[in-house]
Amino acid sequence: MATTQVPQVQPQTAFPPGSHIADPAALGLGAFALTTFVLSVVNAGWMSAEAVVFGLALAYGGLAQLLAGMWEFAKGNTFGATAFSSYGAFWLSFWYLTGHTDFGTLTTSQIDTGVGWYLLAWGIFTTYMAVASTRTNSAVLVVFVLLAATYYILAVGNWTGSSFWAHLGGYVGIATAAATWYASFATVSNWAFKRTVMPVGPRA
Repeated sequence: MATTQVPQVQPQTAFPPGSHIADPAALGLGAFALTTFVLSVVNAGWMSAEAVVFGLALAYGGLAQLLAGMWEFAKGNTFGATAFSSYGAFWLSFWYLTGHTDFGTLTTSQIDTGVGWYLLAWGIFTTYMAVASTRTNSAVLVVFVLLAATYYILAVGNWTGSSFWAHLGGYVGIATAAATWYASFATVSNWAFKRTVMPVGPRA
């Protein structure tokens, strides 16, 4: 009597979630860096044409970064998804706040006070994201520390009406953009060369 051979079932390889998706961090970081840089140039007093930021805030800082956040969700990266989605929403809200909001009968002082609280709230969010970023790498940690400082300084600038604080926030914002550009550049370059050509530092 012939023996029936039972076919061997090959174990399937388990792939990480979203492993087929390219790393969206380079896009998200680049979008945030460029938009932050242009706005910070305005805040630093280097130019007065704030309206040039609006298109960037909508398309690059807003929509592109929001998409990066959605792709981070697909990859299972809670930190990246929260960061990019939130700051994409920040830029969209900035675009609407500065170009489409009717403040009615509010005085300039009342508007500045409200914007100050808006910036403070984003500073608080950025602070706890900075704590979480200690588990990513040093480059990202520097970005969040500088960004938190930028929000707090600009909030003080709105509350006091002082050009000193506004300009200081602009300079710290430029430093934030530079650090974020570096993190984006490192992500792209290290992937392209398939080795570490731009170090991002260890996690804490």
